[in-house]
Amino acid sequence: MVNKHILIIEDQSSIADTIDYALKTEGYTCSWANTGIQGIEMLTNTVVDLVILDIGLPDMSGFEVCKLIRKKSDLPIIFLSARNDEMDKVVALEIGGDDYIVKPHSARELLARVKTILKRQTTNNVASIDNKTKFIINEHKRVIEFCNSPLDLTNYEYGILKELLSSPGRAFSRDQLMSAVWASPDESYDRSVDTHIKTIRAKIHAISPKDNSLITHRGIGYSIKVD
Repeated sequence: MVNKHILIIEDQSSIADTIDYALKTEGYTCSWANTGIQGIEMLTNTVVDLVILDIGLPDMSGFEVCKLIRKKSDLPIIFLSARNDEMDKVVALEIGGDDYIVKPHSARELLARVKTILKRQTTNNVASIDNKTKFIINEHKRVIEFCNSPLDLTNYEYGILKELLSSPGRAFSRDQLMSAVWASPDESYDRSVDTHIKTIRAKIHAISPKDNSLITHRGIGYSIKVD
């Protein structure tokens, strides 16, 4: 069993059904969203390993959906489009797409590309920040492990900790963390970061009570050390 979950964001049910059948035949689990908004909502509530994303959606372009996904996740994205335009392909790849397939396409071609991308991701999707680190990030599952135990983090907690781990030792201000994690930073407050940091620290201490990885810099912000 492949045991990979693929989200199909495609407004044409006939195309989505064909893709769904081909993938399920190979052992993949599939979900289908027919609008960009529905797709984003499903990604928020469901663990997904790869997205097949149509560019011509009824509510927003696939490019916009990709940009929203990339604010939160690095999971693989394969674009589908009826346009065989070089500029569209360039834009798709530049904003974070992993592949671009022109409709009509064969199921065999799509399966081959899905398998290739997932195989590549399997070797890279669990990325250790450092060989000696206590933290391991799984980008596609949106999970961070601490001392080999997964931390039960909310979306904001995951985003904050991931941002801190992106540059160990660097002190991030509250504004910097809010800009990196919140979709609309202006709608939140500085103290929201403090609350989330307190909760993250408590979850780390539940695994290792004396751990001091998460550091508070009074008047500045927060940093993390990984060794």
